[in-house]
Parts: sequence; structure tokens; C-alpha cells
Amino acid sequence: MIPLHMGALHPFEQALTLLLAFGPFVVLGVVIWRRRREEDDSAVPDEDHVSSDATSPVVDPERREPLS
Repeated sequence: MIPLHMGALHPFEQALTLLLAFGPFVVLGVVIWRRRREEDDSAVPDEDHVSSDATSPVVDPERREPLS
């Protein structure tokens, strides 16, 4: 006859079970959090990249040509 109850898990086995059960969700949450943070940072233009030089030509983004 097969025993239905094999006894309590050792502390190492409990930790391993929790890590395997919840670890992928924790990793997924961290990846989503970091990607959203990167997207938010890239959506806001840096002041270093924005040119305040009035002599630079204004370029049409559709045609990639200077506007006349």
C-alpha cells in the first residue's frame, strides 16, 4: 500500500518549494517594473538632447527634409 502522507517537509524543502512556486512571479514583476521605468525614462526628453540653437534647421519628420 502506498502511503498517502509522507511527513512534514524539511526547512530546506519548504524554502525550495516556496522559491519554485513564487520565484517566477517575482522575477516577472521585477522585469515588468524595470521595463516600464525604462519606457518612462525614454519618453521624457533629456535637456542635453534638446537643442535650443535657433540656427539649426527644422526638419519635417515625415520627409526628413528641412522645412522651407
